[in-house]
Amino acid sequence: MELTLLIIIIVLALIFDFINGFHDAANSIATVVSTKVLTPTQAVIWAAFFNFVAYFIAVHFLGGFGDSIANTVAKTVESEFITSHIIIAGIIAAITWNLITWWFGIPSSSSHTLIGGFGGAAIAGAGFQSVHMETVSIIVLFIFLAPLIGMIAGNIITIITLYAMRNVRPGKADRWFKGLQLLSSALLSIGHGLNDSQKVMGIIAAALIANRTIPDLPSWMYMENMDNMPEWIPLSCFTAIALGTMSGGWKIMKTMGNRITKITPLEGFCAQTAGSITLFISEMLHVPVSTTHVISGSIIGVGSVKRLSAVRWGITKDLLVAWTITIPVSSLLAAFFYWVLKFIL
Repeated sequence: MELTLLIIIIVLALIFDFINGFHDAANSIATVVSTKVLTPTQAVIWAAFFNFVAYFIAVHFLGGFGDSIANTVAKTVESEFITSHIIIAGIIAAITWNLITWWFGIPSSSSHTLIGGFGGAAIAGAGFQSVHMETVSIIVLFIFLAPLIGMIAGNIITIITLYAMRNVRPGKADRWFKGLQLLSSALLSIGHGLNDSQKVMGIIAAALIANRTIPDLPSWMYMENMDNMPEWIPLSCFTAIALGTMSGGWKIMKTMGNRITKITPLEGFCAQTAGSITLFISEMLHVPVSTTHVISGSIIGVGSVKRLSAVRWGITKDLLVAWTITIPVSSLLAAFFYWVLKFIL
């Protein structure tokens, strides 16, 4: 039974990773589609490719995953309290909330959905002492810091870019920035792959470490700590999110593309560049942030350069509500699923 539950965890985690890909695809491609640089089909293939390229960057240039976002996510719950029931309940809750928000076109955070589900299930199973509050506090802090950093970066990059282009004809500038958007979209997709794939890696790793004493555990599933993570974990997680991105996220793309503010090629380039810089900063700090929060903040920062009224603040308020309730709702869903699982398993 324990080995069966562990396999279920791995399968569910990769399903969540796939859903994360199509839920968050809009983050990487909304601006490049709304400015007609790429068609939706071309854009998702472009983004998915660079989601997967992020795997090789992490392995060959960032030193792997021993001390990383994956490690931070795995530490959300104290190791001695982690059980298969807790992890399964957390993932099911995260999948449920992701599908609900996708259906209604709400660009909520897949990252915080997963973390909220993991923590909520742990609290239901072992109480508040099971949650590593220092790690959770940092993650909650960046719910507010990540979009703020993205907004400031978007504002600054737009001002600098507009100043640099002040003597260039608008038509010529548009042609330049349509090409540059391909670069900025690629960078944002790499940041998305790096950040979001590692969250699922952290969940799978936590499950394998917690169950490493299972009798007859296959060698490919044995994991003692984050420093000896089997290669199949990151490879499968980066693959799953890339495949999910290829399936698109058209409902959320409408919100991210033009409902927050009208986007031109120059502004699309600035927003994507600001978002990718913010994601790379979070990677260096080993903090799991929401790609959705980051790019939304960047778009707001870019739009506000024209004038504050250029940002549709009513839409922004709706986004803030969705961001605020994601962790509590995911936690409550996970608690419910944990009690159901304990009853039937």
